[in-house]
Amino acid sequence: MANFALEVTRLGFSVLQAISADLAGRAAFRLFCRTPSPRPKGEKAKAAHAAGAARLAGAERFTLRLAGGAKAHAYRLNGGAIGQRKRYLVTHGWGSSAVYMAELISMLSATGAEVVALDFPGHGRAGGRFLHMGLAVGAIAAAEQRFGAFDAVIGHSFGGAALMVSAAGLLPGVPPVTSERLVLIGAPSEMAWLFADFGRMMGLRPAAQAALEKKVHRVTGRRLEEFDAGKTAGAIGRPVLVIHAEDDKEVSPAHARRYGAAGPRVRLLWANGFGHRRIVAAAPVLGAIAAFLEGGVDVEAGESIKKDAAIIPLFELPARRAAL
Repeated sequence: MANFALEVTRLGFSVLQAISADLAGRAAFRLFCRTPSPRPKGEKAKAAHAAGAARLAGAERFTLRLAGGAKAHAYRLNGGAIGQRKRYLVTHGWGSSAVYMAELISMLSATGAEVVALDFPGHGRAGGRFLHMGLAVGAIAAAEQRFGAFDAVIGHSFGGAALMVSAAGLLPGVPPVTSERLVLIGAPSEMAWLFADFGRMMGLRPAAQAALEKKVHRVTGRRLEEFDAGKTAGAIGRPVLVIHAEDDKEVSPAHARRYGAAGPRVRLLWANGFGHRRIVAAAPVLGAIAAFLEGGVDVEAGESIKKDAAIIPLFELPARRAAL
């Protein structure tokens, strides 16, 4: 948010919370959930968007209708009656879309698997400018209902956190995703820090901050502190691969360490040097994901590992791609 716009917004919240902390909290929630414009900004973003769109040009497209009139969009590759094959779901981060995940999607589809890639509400082709965790988890449930159970789900950033929230069945009344394996790339392990940072940026006083967090409870059925995927990663009983870069400037590597400490079925791999965004298309990362989906990068249930042994540099893995 530009400095002038931020100052004006802070001033508005200062006035509003002096009138009503509850009104300020509700307004803050609406602003927090407002998504960026899906149009790419800058030449690099435009080039990446165009390249991704070209890769997905031949995919089938679907609209998934969610509660409250919201919509998600899905791309499907290798769909239809083409025999027995794996089925994977891919989810993107905040302010992104499936086209920015096209390198990963292409790698997965090249294995012959059926690949479904979501655009969450407020992103990509889904339309709208509004998203919260409840809608994201609802979109994941709608995808499983429409396409069937997934063998694995792969998510970046916010999309990875949404997959873990879904897998843990944290949202009342929303069926959890039933995939056998999960891959989380640069994903946050809990959401309270985001709301705290947002509240500080907007100049919210304690009463308005509490009203903001209470709105989360009303909308999702869960208190903000209950969205702690780091605690539930080890409890879902499924293999989880967490890939993160220590130079990630958007999601602290501390989140990856929390995941890594969650249990013996969670494997943490560092992809240092790839930051928060380039990580989704880096060849060593794609190789690690391919190996994990084939069962080659795993920690057996019940195996006791020291924390340091579970965190190994990504470059030590075979940097192999799925057969093309």
